[in-house]
Amino acid sequence: MQGGILDSFNKGEIQGTRALTRADIRGLFWGMQKPQSSSFSRRRFLGTTAGAAASLNILTDYVKGQGTAANSKLNIAFVGAGGRASANIAGCDAAGQTVYALCDVDSVRAKDSFSKYSEAKRYVDWREMLATEGDKIDAVVVSTPDHLHAVSAMEAIKMGKHVYVEKPLTLTISEARALHKAAKEAGICTQMGNTGHANEGARLTNEYIQSGSLGEVSEVFCRTNRPIWPQDLIRPAEEPVPGSLDWDLWLGPAADKPYSSKIVPFKWRGYIDYGTGALGDMGAHILDHPVWAFGLGLPTKISVEKADRSTPGSEKDSHPSSCIINYEFAAGENHGPIKIKWLDGQYKIPRPEGMRADKETPDNGCVYVGSKHTMMHGSHGGTPTIIDSNYASFEAPAKTMERSPGHYVEWIDAIQAGDPSKAKSNFDVAAPLTETLLLGVIGSLMGPGTELTWDAENMTTGNAEADKLVQHSYREGWSL
Repeated sequence: MQGGILDSFNKGEIQGTRALTRADIRGLFWGMQKPQSSSFSRRRFLGTTAGAAASLNILTDYVKGQGTAANSKLNIAFVGAGGRASANIAGCDAAGQTVYALCDVDSVRAKDSFSKYSEAKRYVDWREMLATEGDKIDAVVVSTPDHLHAVSAMEAIKMGKHVYVEKPLTLTISEARALHKAAKEAGICTQMGNTGHANEGARLTNEYIQSGSLGEVSEVFCRTNRPIWPQDLIRPAEEPVPGSLDWDLWLGPAADKPYSSKIVPFKWRGYIDYGTGALGDMGAHILDHPVWAFGLGLPTKISVEKADRSTPGSEKDSHPSSCIINYEFAAGENHGPIKIKWLDGQYKIPRPEGMRADKETPDNGCVYVGSKHTMMHGSHGGTPTIIDSNYASFEAPAKTMERSPGHYVEWIDAIQAGDPSKAKSNFDVAAPLTETLLLGVIGSLMGPGTELTWDAENMTTGNAEADKLVQHSYREGWSL
């Protein structure tokens, strides 16, 4: 079809086609609108009358197949079907979308999802799933261990699919930057799986802080009681790989190392090759809220106060058992310099001065020390609560933020509207947050006394060994 719209598609000249609606298509046909690319002319689009009609039919079918028409039902493919993936599948299902294809390297782990969604296409290798079903799916949800997030999400992005990726977004900072850039260029709708970003408590926290109701806040304490899996350990002895698991595919881009049931299916989070430890796991649910509410951006300095190890050689394999990490953020338009102290494992948030006797600092959550009031909330946004002795004088501010229809619904609404900003933890938010978490993780691996000065433009820390952990390396045959 010389000179037609399909030819332009094949040459990659029409950008942002996923944002087109049926109204856009009608506009294109009658010359009322034009695609984003300035190289596409109305005359070239129309060609002949017959060519124009054929082109319109092709474009209509294409957009319908991509699920971008308003209120259309999306076909979603899932990389990962067991464990955490089951909640993501259920979330998209409950939002009225089609669970079109499921992929998992562990048939036992995924059996419940495979049984519940028996009509879904079933795969072991996500690469095969995307290659085979690519023209039939609209979006991809990635719910794998951290080390597989980037490679699988990037492949989907390159295919122009909308993506939802579990938290933390990636294993390394370089991967987070790469996914963010690729998603922006592709014009797709994204969301990271820090589901608390959609909660009512998260909105209230924003309003309490941004209204000035707490006064000037210069220090925030954040804590998780994780790890609830072992850290500070050396890699366990090799075991036979169970027949239900494709170990090579589970490893994916990670180094070729032996299988152990002490790593898979759950305890991988403690290992450097696959997970990001307690901070990477829970920071997305906890640090997210002060970073968002203050609009902090990236930290300027990270210092490691504690990074506990008692197992000789564990620094080669796993994350420390407990940490205290200090983040420093520059002053912003509506706040002065802010320090965030992260505590995990055995370390707890100290009781702030004047705290109510009937309250305890959270096991998972934040404490904000303000000049007027002190506030705490739990993980995932929690319920913000004033905890100083003067709490009776606190006046809750007006509700000014738009409330969320739900974390999965945000993403789906974004896709159907062709508006990535509708998903509030899209990669514009998620990539910098992940970068912040990973700077703390890198610091913890360097050990107590480490100070990193983050040069965001050049992606350097002032520490040559730490800089090596900013970039990612891949097993042969795997890359972005």
